[in-house]
Order: sequence, then C-alpha cells, then structure tokens
Amino acid sequence: MSTWFITGAARGFGAEIARTALAGGDNVAVAVRNPERIPDDLRNSERVFAVALDVTRTEDISAAVQSVVDRFGGIDVLVNNAGRGLLGALEEITEAEARSLFDLNVFGLINVTRAVLPVMRAQGSGKLVHIGSRSGYEGEPGVSMYSASKFAVAGISEALSVEMAPFGVQSMVVEPGVFRTDFLDQTSLSLPANRIAAYDGTPAHTTLDWVGEANHTQLGDPIRGAALIYEVTSQDKLPTHLPLGRDAIERLHVKIDQLHDDLAPWREKSAATAHAA
Repeated sequence: MSTWFITGAARGFGAEIARTALAGGDNVAVAVRNPERIPDDLRNSERVFAVALDVTRTEDISAAVQSVVDRFGGIDVLVNNAGRGLLGALEEITEAEARSLFDLNVFGLINVTRAVLPVMRAQGSGKLVHIGSRSGYEGEPGVSMYSASKFAVAGISEALSVEMAPFGVQSMVVEPGVFRTDFLDQTSLSLPANRIAAYDGTPAHTTLDWVGEANHTQLGDPIRGAALIYEVTSQDKLPTHLPLGRDAIERLHVKIDQLHDDLAPWREKSAATAHAA
C-alpha cells in the first residue's frame, strides 16, 4: 500500500488520479483549497485524508505535509497537480497576471516539493509526479505565459530526476494534451483583462476563440489518462517525461523535427564557436 499526496485534487486530473489510486488499494491525501468541494466518493472513504491547502500560501505547506505523514506514516508519491491556465498575447498580459500564474504553477509546485523531499529522503524512496503540459515543450501563440510556466515545470522535474537519484527518489513530468477536464472553464483559465483589438484575426486570438468551442469536447479522456498515470507511476522506474494523449505525441514529433531542421544548417558553425584546444 502506497500513500499518495495529490494537490489540486477537487476535480479534473487530481480527482481522477485520487480515485484510481484509491481503487488500487492505496492511501490518498487530497489537498484542496476548500475541502467542501471534495467529491463525495472521495470524501466518504477511510483511506482518503482531506488536507485544506492553497499551495500559494507557503506558510501553510509544511503543516499540511506533516499532517499527511502523521496520518499515514509517510508519502510515497507526490502529485503536483494544482495549477491553472492563462491565455492571451504576451503584450496583453500584465506583470501581475503573469506573477499570479507563476505563484501557483511554479512556486506552489516548488514549495510543496521542497516540503515533501525531506520525508522521501528519510524514507530512501519516493516518486515525484509533476503535471506539466504539451505546452511545456511547445510554445504556442496565445499561450506564452502558460507555456513558460510549464516549461519551468519540465526543467525542474528533469533536474530533480538527477538530484534526487542518490536518495532513491524519482521524478517525472506528465505532459497532457487536451483532455475533457474543467481546465477551460473560467474557474481554471484566465483571460487578460485588456484585450488588444490589433491581435484579432491573428494566431494569438485564434487560440482565445477556440476555448469556447473546445470546452468539454476535447479528445482526451481524463479517466483513461489518470489510469495511465497511475500505471506508469506504479512501475519500478519512472520515465523522465510522459506525453499524454494522441495530440501530445503528435506535437512532440513536430517539435523534434523542428529542432532537427533548426540545427541542420547551423550545426558546423555552431560547433566552431567552441574555443580551439
């Protein structure tokens, strides 16, 4: 029996991963800003422990982690799922909007992970699962700030996979494509307060217009996605990256091809900038 600690677990991937872990016989600590929003099927299980936590409130994180350790004796899997989206052309997004996004998507993840690592080091084992995004390896128009936050998540996860290896702790970033969660709802997705008309008809605003059409019609099934995350996490060895969904795989191949195409004409001159021995 493993103990999972999942942030942002009131709905979406967080709730589905919690359900899957519970069905697998594991203990689950669900961290949510408002415990009253925990679904009834999770609330009523003796193996589910509700933790009131807003991950942007750094001062509350250590106590939340300790409460999970006190309840279950340790933490085997941390799932950093709490996060939200922000769309709009970079010029439209204010510094306050960008900082608010990073406080949740990046610094919230950093601070929760920092609080859990001593527990895992003492155990000599543990798995870190960070929910990134397809936008974390491909910057897209209208998604620059969200992409930046998820690129950060991918970089943090890659570094942790090496830093924590001596302690028996593994790290993986999951990079979903579009899934039928509530991510495109106004409660999970922000738009810039000031929309600049000059971007109408350009790729940056095409993305904004797509949101209303795509919400809850996305290709990905969150139940199947959560099941795969659970299956992969339950293996002895985690991959460094887990692209999730057909579109995520397709866009990853596009990204790889783009990198090859960008490098090819400049490879020799780039190599030649090294100082000669």
